[in-house]
Amino acid sequence: MNFHEGDPVMHWTYGFGQVVRLEERDLAGATTLYYAVQVRDLTVWVPADAKLETRLRPPTPQTEFKKMINILSSPGKPLPEDRHERKTRLQEMQRDGRTESLCHIICDLHAFQKAKSLNDNDQVVLKQSQTSLLGEWGFVFSIPYAQAELDMHRALSPKAHEIKE
Repeated sequence: MNFHEGDPVMHWTYGFGQVVRLEERDLAGATTLYYAVQVRDLTVWVPADAKLETRLRPPTPQTEFKKMINILSSPGKPLPEDRHERKTRLQEMQRDGRTESLCHIICDLHAFQKAKSLNDNDQVVLKQSQTSLLGEWGFVFSIPYAQAELDMHRALSPKAHEIKE
């Protein structure tokens, strides 16, 4: 997978960004190509190595993204009551950085918080997942972040079937 300067990308941890430059860097005697990705007010250097596909991906196409709204509208899967088990499960879900995984995390935590309060880790994971998803959502549909956020909350509401697609 090759990205070029100006390409929109999704970083598996930091969310939606744009490749601002490519640069070869010499570290420990080895020269490696790096992508400089601008994510909000942060520049992330991503090595173009064998693990690139687990770190960066192109944004989800609009046709596929509409399926993600259905995930958000679903009841959500139960999360473990034990906070350590829940943290492990959420980390596993976050690891691939796919839009589908972000939607499942948001949906599952949204359902979980109806019965129990979210702990600090749950809140951080929810916020990170929402920020990543909303950045991509806004780009894919060419809408402002606030509109994407409103659409996401509508999808999560019990009356999600009223969302216009």
